[in-house]
Amino acid sequence: MNEKPKLEATTLWDYPTQSYGETPKGDNKYPGVTPAFIIYNLLQRYTKPGDLVVDPMCGSGTTIDVCKEEKRRVIGYDIAPVRTDIIQNDSRNIPLDDNSVDMIFIDSPYSDNIHYNEHPDCIGKISCEEEKFYDELEKVIKECLRILKPGKVLGWLIGDQWVKKRFTPVGFKIYQRLCKYFDTVDIVCVVRRGQTSNTALWYHRALKFNFFLRGFKYLFIMRKPDDKESKEENRKIEWTRYERK
Repeated sequence: MNEKPKLEATTLWDYPTQSYGETPKGDNKYPGVTPAFIIYNLLQRYTKPGDLVVDPMCGSGTTIDVCKEEKRRVIGYDIAPVRTDIIQNDSRNIPLDDNSVDMIFIDSPYSDNIHYNEHPDCIGKISCEEEKFYDELEKVIKECLRILKPGKVLGWLIGDQWVKKRFTPVGFKIYQRLCKYFDTVDIVCVVRRGQTSNTALWYHRALKFNFFLRGFKYLFIMRKPDDKESKEENRKIEWTRYERK
């Protein structure tokens, strides 16, 4: 099947498969792999051919594959690359100029529930029950603000956690951090189909022990403000970067 995915018109997105088309996009066996349809929809709405798209936590390279097919320039970074076209880099310090990127997409860890790699600095090794988790992701948010052009869009995919009878609203906590720097375009719910708990056994456990399985992730679509306040915030972030050196 070589048909293009449909463009979504509502805020509920549901994809039966991870990829589409005849060429693979990412690796559906990679832990927490991103559905390629999400990136396709964001590209069609918020970019044009030739625009530069950046994925600071590129994982198995889904963003790279979709962007290349859709004729967008793309840079994919990851702290532990699994492909030669992904650049090794920590997303808390992105080596790009200020105001140089047309769109950013991030599918970040939402706790330490998935083993991504062995790198000791991986944010996915920090529990979302610790404030440090959000502090570290806020550093990524600030870098995204710095490199993104004013008026351009950041898409951030994130899920919540329910572990050992405790719910953590990870999405709301990340959204609060994002709102410190970005304006909200919209919030999309993406149906989760590929998680390991999507089985009859877990369904019956959820009913028996009175808890809910995670059914969706949030896609926060945020826009960098195009005003004097944004420029002032960029100067503060740049000064912070200078002090860290």
